Amino acid sequence: MDEIRTENNIASTPQSQQAEADERKLLRRLQMMMNMVMQVIAQDGSLTVDEASRMISDAREAALAMFPGKELAYDLIWKPRFQRLMVERFRLQ
Repeated sequence: MDEIRTENNIASTPQSQQAEADERKLLRRLQMMMNMVMQVIAQDGSLTVDEASRMISDAREAALAMFPGKELAYDLIWKPRFQRLMVERFRLQ
C-alpha cells in the first residue's frame, strides 16, 4: 500500500527542516539586535535624539536586509516599540 503524503510529512523533509532552523536563527538574531538597540537607547544617558534615531534607522535597514519584503511586519511589531521608547527616553510627543 502506498504511503499517503500529508502536509506534516512534506514539512518534515530535511530541506524544510533546515529552512525552518535557518529562519529561527535569523529571528533570534533579529530579536537580539533589536533588544540591544533598545537597551542602548534606554540606558545611555549621553545619547542624543539624532543618534538614537539613526540607530533605529540602521536597525530597520538591517532587519529588512535579513527579511526582505517584511516592511509591514516591522511597522507592526518594532516601530511602535521604538516610538514608545523614544517618547519615554526623550520625553517626545
